[in-house]
Amino acid sequence: MLGSVDVGRDAHIPPQTILSQIGRVAEKYILNIEKAYESIKVENYVIMPNHIHLLLLFDSSLCDDGGMKASRPTLHTVVRSLKTMVTKEIGQSIWQDSYFDRVIDSVEGYEEVWEYIEENPYKWLLNKGEDY
Repeated sequence: MLGSVDVGRDAHIPPQTILSQIGRVAEKYILNIEKAYESIKVENYVIMPNHIHLLLLFDSSLCDDGGMKASRPTLHTVVRSLKTMVTKEIGQSIWQDSYFDRVIDSVEGYEEVWEYIEENPYKWLLNKGEDY
């Protein structure tokens, strides 16, 4: 629903997700997270055909407490907002009720998640669309 994974033309071009119209809407709102929430930075993300991986940095030092933005959101607030905005724009809900989250508390953990996101399209192809 969000797109398809393209193998690439040769071995030098890694697999990538080709976004559908719905995938492009989801990406628009992912890229808007930093504008809506000044205390959050989108570190990395990948939109897969049937799910999304986001690596978000919550950092209150990014706040300019003089602005009108939502400066101290929770993960739940951000995910709910993303799902709501996409649902409103496309006219239907495509989301499951829950989501999986993980708190990263080390450089090694951060690097592991970053690599997982980067390699997800390749893993998708190897496992013929199983959720990764």
